[in-house]
Amino acid sequence: MFTTVGRWCARRPRRVIAAWLLLAAAALSAVATFGRVTSEAVSIPGSDSQAARDIADRAFPASASGKQPVLLHTPAGAAPLTASDTAAAVRGAAAAIAAVPHVVAVTTPYDPAGATAMSSDGHTAYLSVELDVSGRDVTPSMTDAVLAAAAPATAAGIEVTPGGSLAAAVDRGNTGRSEAIGLGTALVILTLSLGSLLAAGLPLLAGVIGLGIALPVLGLVGHLMDVPEAGETIAAMIGLGVGIDYTLFGLTRFRELRAAGVGIEEAAVRTTAGSGKSVAFAGSAVVAALAGLALGGLPLLYALALAPAIAVVTALGVNLTLLPAALVLLGGRLTPKGSAASAPAGRPRGWGRVAALVAARPWPLLLAGLALLGALAVPAAHLHLGQLDAGSKASGSMSRTSYDRMAAAFGPGSNGVLQVVDVLPSPAQPAPGNTAQPGAGNTAVPAAGPTDPRLAAVTTALRGAEGVASVSPPALATDGRTVRWQVTPTTSPSDPATTALVHRLRADVLPRATAGTGQQLHVGGTPAAQADLNARIAQRMPVVVGFVLTVAGLLLLLAFRSPVVAVKAAVMNLVSVAAAYGVLTAVFQHGTGARLIGLDGAVPIPGYVPLLMFAVLFGLSMDYEVFLLSAVREGFLRERDNRRAVVAGLSGTGRIISSAALIMVAVFLSYLLSDDPVVKMFGIGLASAVALDATVVRGLLVPATMVLLGDGNWWLPRWLDRLLPHVDIERDGHTPQPGESGEPAPVLQTR
Repeated sequence: MFTTVGRWCARRPRRVIAAWLLLAAAALSAVATFGRVTSEAVSIPGSDSQAARDIADRAFPASASGKQPVLLHTPAGAAPLTASDTAAAVRGAAAAIAAVPHVVAVTTPYDPAGATAMSSDGHTAYLSVELDVSGRDVTPSMTDAVLAAAAPATAAGIEVTPGGSLAAAVDRGNTGRSEAIGLGTALVILTLSLGSLLAAGLPLLAGVIGLGIALPVLGLVGHLMDVPEAGETIAAMIGLGVGIDYTLFGLTRFRELRAAGVGIEEAAVRTTAGSGKSVAFAGSAVVAALAGLALGGLPLLYALALAPAIAVVTALGVNLTLLPAALVLLGGRLTPKGSAASAPAGRPRGWGRVAALVAARPWPLLLAGLALLGALAVPAAHLHLGQLDAGSKASGSMSRTSYDRMAAAFGPGSNGVLQVVDVLPSPAQPAPGNTAQPGAGNTAVPAAGPTDPRLAAVTTALRGAEGVASVSPPALATDGRTVRWQVTPTTSPSDPATTALVHRLRADVLPRATAGTGQQLHVGGTPAAQADLNARIAQRMPVVVGFVLTVAGLLLLLAFRSPVVAVKAAVMNLVSVAAAYGVLTAVFQHGTGARLIGLDGAVPIPGYVPLLMFAVLFGLSMDYEVFLLSAVREGFLRERDNRRAVVAGLSGTGRIISSAALIMVAVFLSYLLSDDPVVKMFGIGLASAVALDATVVRGLLVPATMVLLGDGNWWLPRWLDRLLPHVDIERDGHTPQPGESGEPAPVLQTR
């Protein structure tokens, strides 16, 4: 099949290239017409926080965005916001903001419904602004319009700072600079490695075209499911890295064939049949590993797995069809005179020396490599799943400024209020004379006092709970049965004490307060949702890890027909992932070197980061494993000498694997320029893992263990040999090995 595809594309190069360019134009046009949609909504089916959210959404209908704060602040020594002049300016600003397009309602701290929005010293308050759009649909221009409308307040000397989605819209970073730096660095590495600017530009062009299709497609997928903004960034990181690497592997094979005297068209076809087949296998392994995230049972994981999977599949399509077409058109210009491919053989250099050293001293190098990875993995033993909040944003950003002012004026818990929702068995009545408050933006009727013993018991229990700063009066919905309390913790959303409070309310405080009443209470809000998300991820992680390990092992067993090779590869991958987790924990959770990458200090690690990293890293490590083992196995089948095969395989692939890894590391590290801590986590985690995998693991541990195991690497029970289909991913069908007659050479077998 690969030969057929490669030949068809090689004979119609202009048609194939035109088709890809039209596809890219169509994808870009479609996303420009329908818009790119992302959503930060986190759905956790079956969780307590999801139940609270669903009940509240039905009983307390609100705007699409919820209530976005607009912080008002006057410095010490200036008139407080409670003074008549400043209050008039605030009311004028609120009226002007209410007239801004997409604003549904504005609640001021002078309205009864906003009474808690004024600090005790009167110098800080906030307007509650409700919009008819949410998520990424809140644009910087909307924030600018709100700020412009707040001119009466700013003219009175009041500092105005939007928070929530309004601030996030302004702070939303653009990864274009990171991608440009990554591409520029990759161009330098490729030029030095290939010795040709034209050859170096081909992998970059393939990566950009693949990314230019994958990202618009992902933007359109956002219309069908919730895709977080981080998903797009991760897709860009992975798509650009594998797109360049896959093309580099194919280009290297093409140059080798051309140096051996193979014609241009035939070399392009054989590149697709050989290298293209290996790339397809490696890419399929990445997608299969990502598919394991579906076992997490969370829509967020589905989206975070689908995003890079789309990028990888697009990169595979480019490699299998666009690459052979481009190779035919560019032809001999891709192999400059005096290239390494045509250099005469001599004393071992570079990776050849490393291979000889590993073969000569496998035990010392194996133990040294394991010691290094073990030392890096030590911090991972203390890894715990946390949650980020706006306090982790860059200093000076609008989100961070509003967060800090809210925390200073109303306490750290004001940035992550909990929602306690109660469904009463029978209707309750609000306090006499209570009416809906203007500007509240919903149909709830806040109770003026504890008119129902059931509500009074819950209110008293909440106010007396450890870790609770304040509790709002119960708000009764129009159905007379659904009640909601706003519970402000004493600690910030990212503080583990807030998560402990959520668990304490659910397990102890609320059950005791409602014992025997038949009430159905649920604890929701962002901190509760994040706690449930981390708990669900921790619960499902063993299943996901087991699936990925099994799939990776089966794929390697199928490719190389060796249980020893498959198990060894899985173990080595686990070691490299553990080391990457250790680096991640040290930098972010412990704060080691955090300031060097633009953070103020330690930040929590969200639960989905290590889980997604595990799947991605296991998939990416398959790339280098496949190319190294393909060369080793090919040498073993040809000469039947394991040690020589290992040396030849590492010598022949070391340079291309290290170059590919260096490119991927450069791409990942370029994303450290992002202000988003999650993007920085993936950048550091993926870069460190790929660097360790391509050097310590593939350069030392894998060849050392293969030398020590000897011919046992290729042991295969006869019963398993009969069950496994023959899949040759290392040959292109034109280079039969000595002793072959249409079937792979036999391997060591036992009954």
